[in-house]
Amino acid sequence: QGLTVSLGVKIGDIKAGKKDVSVDYTDDKGNAQKAVFDKLIISIGRTPNTTGLNGEAIGLKLDERGFIAVDGDCKTNLPNVWAVGDVVRGPMLAHKAEEEGVAVAERIAGQHGHVNFNTIPWVIYTSPEIAWVGKTEQQLKADGIAYKAGTFPFLANGRARALGDTSGMVKFLADAKTDEILGVHIVGPMASELISEAVVAMEFRASAEDIARICHAHPSLSEATKEAALAVDKRALNF
Repeated sequence: QGLTVSLGVKIGDIKAGKKDVSVDYTDDKGNAQKAVFDKLIISIGRTPNTTGLNGEAIGLKLDERGFIAVDGDCKTNLPNVWAVGDVVRGPMLAHKAEEEGVAVAERIAGQHGHVNFNTIPWVIYTSPEIAWVGKTEQQLKADGIAYKAGTFPFLANGRARALGDTSGMVKFLADAKTDEILGVHIVGPMASELISEAVVAMEFRASAEDIARICHAHPSLSEATKEAALAVDKRALNF
């Protein structure tokens, strides 16, 4: 697709000219490099909007990044004070904030609200769309967890071909021993919609085989999900 992705780099000087932008950086091997681009976007995440809360006046504890410090139940260090959403740890996502808000309301009412942060879906609304839930391969390797991976390209999916949108794939990561789904990653058409099946499966600790055994409508984009689950054991039907 004409993209070059460089990981583990350290950005140095950035100089903007009349027609381009030059960037000096050090690559992951420690070598000095220079690149010239037409445009440059700096995307380094967001910071919580907590400066106007006047938390210091009441002793509200913040972490080193300015987020309100909370425990697993969204309780702060102050009695009867909870915090949810973009001002606390975790992804700054509306659906994550909603789940936290509902759970906190339930706890205040004496119920047992719960949020499984491992099954919060992430979505990037680009073209193609990107969505994922659970662990990445890099995280599993860092944690020393043995896993199996299965991928299936949308190029081999009938609905994607009919739509003329065949970029991307579905990837399943499953525990090497138990086959429990540890992560699902989707790049392609309607990834934001397709990821929900993986969220349900992971919430109930389903295996890749569970998804592989479920009948998916044909032709549909969701067939790529089933095929990726089958591919975990190298049993994909159409690729």
